[in-house]
Amino acid sequence: MKRSVIRCGWVVTMDPAIGDLRNAEILVEGDTVKAIGPSLGVTADEVVDASGMIVMPGLIDAHIHTWQCGLRAIGSEWLGPDYHKNLHGNLATRYGPEDNYIANLVGSWNQIDTGVTTILDWCHNLNSLEMAERSVDGLVESGIRAVFAHGTAKPPTPPGGTPYTHIPHPQDRVESLLKSRFASKDQLVTLALAILGPHWGTQEVAEQDLRLAREYGLLSTSHATKPRSGWVAPDGYMKLIEQGLLGPDHNVVHANYLDDAELKAVLDTGASVTATVLVELHGHAREPVTSRVRRLGGMPSLGIDVEPIVSGEMFREMQAALLHVRWEMHRDNAAAGGAPFPSMPVKSREALAWSTVGNARAIGLEDKVGTLSPGKKADLVMLRADDLNLFPVWDPVFSIVEQANAGNVDSVMIGGTFRKRGGKLLLDPALLAQRKAQLVASAERVMRAADFSVTPG
Repeated sequence: MKRSVIRCGWVVTMDPAIGDLRNAEILVEGDTVKAIGPSLGVTADEVVDASGMIVMPGLIDAHIHTWQCGLRAIGSEWLGPDYHKNLHGNLATRYGPEDNYIANLVGSWNQIDTGVTTILDWCHNLNSLEMAERSVDGLVESGIRAVFAHGTAKPPTPPGGTPYTHIPHPQDRVESLLKSRFASKDQLVTLALAILGPHWGTQEVAEQDLRLAREYGLLSTSHATKPRSGWVAPDGYMKLIEQGLLGPDHNVVHANYLDDAELKAVLDTGASVTATVLVELHGHAREPVTSRVRRLGGMPSLGIDVEPIVSGEMFREMQAALLHVRWEMHRDNAAAGGAPFPSMPVKSREALAWSTVGNARAIGLEDKVGTLSPGKKADLVMLRADDLNLFPVWDPVFSIVEQANAGNVDSVMIGGTFRKRGGKLLLDPALLAQRKAQLVASAERVMRAADFSVTPG
């Protein structure tokens, strides 16, 4: 088993028992962190010089529709109805297995390139087992750690047909995936269910889908995106709670339109709540839920969501979430006539925790990732501390949260294997060029079939 020692300039572990260290070493054995300390005095097969770098846990993206990456930025000026009309009502219906494969592959490479080691891939355009299989192929080939959240397509209802809101999650497809691709849970890519939930499906469907996930011991996750008048199943989350169907094995995304009582009831079950701040600020009337989750005692969680609308960079999402929560607190304090805060009410380390520890917890991987700790997987990122936008570093957490961007990512390790090093993805340049060309061809074919064109700004 390979042993590597990483000699770090700064280490931000996010493990309270270890803290932040200067000029420390990390021992990686196989796919696992074995030790962290000032001078470990161990022999190794490889010594990695990261003395000019900040080493941190890999960022985690708790909610992304990776299949959409070939359509980046086309919806930069869309409103909510435009997204559902153009994406789910038209473009998504033109996707096939190979379109999902190439988008998941290139989209995951981008996440690695920008400092993300784990994603929850909310794959909700699937219409066949083959399409699900090829989506998984893209994730596996990329080398990223991922929770593949199997979802279902949301096409327009055909004449005389059953609307998707009334169709339960396909049990036969879940069983097939568990028997083949996900027979083992000890792998980089694992399975979850991206279910409709009561905002997008009937109460009966929501109950059936949650029971299906529990039957197989799978995390489930649902979108809660609609104002109350648009919920398919009124008061659906409260009814699910009354039946004991929500718990730590469920993740609610967005939740902007849940009132405080509903949100607290969800959090009290142990369920996680994920905000996608950039997307929500782009097109929702209600504010991102991050500060309310925090105030109600929950651990916030963050994700990118929709790359056709916003940047796919988690550094930007983390920074936006922190600034928005700070702004809300200053606004509310002033509105209540409070005295000015004696110090910043939300610290930078909190935002980094949302993007690492909170996201690991939300997607069911807290025992494996989220901190740099002995016994956890060796998923880590190295930032060049001498880059002009970071230099000089006085507090590595401030530098990560307030200043860093994807361009500072020098190296990325996932499960003890480098996927990016020296500022470059460890890919054959010819293969990367070929896959990028395939992504463009796929997106062009989809848009052509949908008779869709991007309106010039």
